[in-house]
Amino acid sequence: MHHKLFYITTLCASSLFFSQIQKVEPAFWWKGMKNPELQILVYGKDIAKNEIELSDGVQIKDIQKVENPNYVFVTVNTNEINVPKFKINIKNGKKNVSSYTYELKQRNPDSSNRESYSSKDVMYLIMPDRFANGDEKNDSSPNLTEKANRNLPNGRHGGDLRGIINNLDYIQNLGATAVWLTPVNEDNEKVYSYHGYAQTDLYKIDERYGTNEEYKELSQKLNQRKMKLVMDYVTNHWGVSHWMIKDLPTKDWIHWFSNGENGFKRSNYKTTTQFDTNASEVDKKLALDGWFDTTMPDINQKNPLVLKYLTQNAIWWIEYAELGGFRVDTYPYNDKEAMAKWAKAITDEYPNFNIVGEAWLYSSAHIAAWQKDSKIAELANYNSNLPSVMDFMLYSDLPKALKEKDSRDSGMVKLYNVFTSDFLYPNINNLLVFFENHDTERFNEVFNGNPAEYKLAMTLISTVRGIPQLYYGSEVGMRGDKNKGGDADIRRDFPGGWKSDKTNAFNPSSQTPEQKEFYDFTQKLLNWRKGKEVIHTGKTKNFVPQNNVFVYFRYNEKESVMVILNNNDAEQTIDVKHFAESLNGFSKGKDIISGKEFPVKDNFKIPAKSSMVIELN
Repeated sequence: MHHKLFYITTLCASSLFFSQIQKVEPAFWWKGMKNPELQILVYGKDIAKNEIELSDGVQIKDIQKVENPNYVFVTVNTNEINVPKFKINIKNGKKNVSSYTYELKQRNPDSSNRESYSSKDVMYLIMPDRFANGDEKNDSSPNLTEKANRNLPNGRHGGDLRGIINNLDYIQNLGATAVWLTPVNEDNEKVYSYHGYAQTDLYKIDERYGTNEEYKELSQKLNQRKMKLVMDYVTNHWGVSHWMIKDLPTKDWIHWFSNGENGFKRSNYKTTTQFDTNASEVDKKLALDGWFDTTMPDINQKNPLVLKYLTQNAIWWIEYAELGGFRVDTYPYNDKEAMAKWAKAITDEYPNFNIVGEAWLYSSAHIAAWQKDSKIAELANYNSNLPSVMDFMLYSDLPKALKEKDSRDSGMVKLYNVFTSDFLYPNINNLLVFFENHDTERFNEVFNGNPAEYKLAMTLISTVRGIPQLYYGSEVGMRGDKNKGGDADIRRDFPGGWKSDKTNAFNPSSQTPEQKEFYDFTQKLLNWRKGKEVIHTGKTKNFVPQNNVFVYFRYNEKESVMVILNNNDAEQTIDVKHFAESLNGFSKGKDIISGKEFPVKDNFKIPAKSSMVIELN
């Protein structure tokens, strides 16, 4: 009898133990959101087999149990909750098995009207692991598999959030006003997870970068400087080591291919199938549901629980970290109807919030279809609600244009042709313009470290419509060969970010002459751009390139700027009569790059392989 009683007691104790709350997501929320509905994920062993009760008279609007008994999804209306904290109680009969104190915080004043990045900004893209090591104590973590090893090109090098915070003066002085970090959430894969795109916890900053509090500190310190933090958000895939992937709430949380190994089947990467009216279902399915890699299960946004989870997580980070925008990875690989709901939910909550989607496509029509209110997408009865897209056409054709000799279809005409498609975009000023990023060949490698080519490209992206984006290190001439060294080589450590570095490019006085040439040009151009409304929102007039010289004007009612890009190996004469319609009424100009003033009534010369940005008076 005694033994039997002991057995029953033990059994009860173990069942109580197993029903403990292990995770609650989101861990807390805020009062006063426009959408008062909140869905709380409660996780613990066999938790769904118990009753759930909320304290302080808080009403449960809906409880959703799924095929995995370790999950319960509890919905409440936050408008109806009048206490700052309440308990989530797990009950087995009358017995309280486990409790979690849930907090509804007060929002910052005017949080919903927060400013976001726009064409007034210049975005600086950083891979945190490769920028600067501000805290050597977090280089490795006992809780995370991969340890720091700077000798491994693909390994963790120790860069972190503190390193970025320590170098905010550098970024600000350069002229950047928004900072986009590749993902910094926990990415606890076994090897080579420094890139951050295989996240294993969507609510936690990776310990090797720092803490949630440090991430918030970075954002606040940027905001104090009138700068913005842009989060790289990944909706398409998670890491295979994500705690939810290891214990799926539902089988259809991810896309599973029964004829693939462990559900894996690689995407065919043909996202043009999204708007192809003649696309086969098999190709479309493989493009959208296929995985990027064996370590990156493809998330199923069609599942309403998944979509709710991703939406709330995105809003949580905006509110918690006081973010100034998103960049969303691999946008066209997602379910497009679900993503339209996701983008709308965020922009309904924050009407000024900017989100740029990575739509890596090579036709302006395909890219434009992904921007909010696109007339092209409307033909397919679709609206993405996505405010901004990346100008991959310009990225693709810019190096070709600079490398080619002048002809009817080559050289600078290629650039002109890109801009002739501007009418396709519903919001042309809200395009991200760039000549490289963390996935592409380094521009300075393509042009063998030639500062003249860099200056031409930099002049262009700084003066055309849209939001210029600069990749860390390019402004000091950094190179990297993707063809030889893979991704690691285009993601080298910034010189001066580690105590042992021989040169420190963060300090203009210790830059090498080569670094200084790149830096001084970039700094001058970007700081000039800051106050130039005519560049941010002005109209454009393009002139068809002649003799491999591209001339365009940016103008509004108050001012006019003439931009000249000479892609020749010889000096060229500018025939002012040809540009009379844009030069009429102006007698002189000042080239902001050289600082020279000169009359614009007479023809003038522009040196070989150079640019001029002329303020007209």
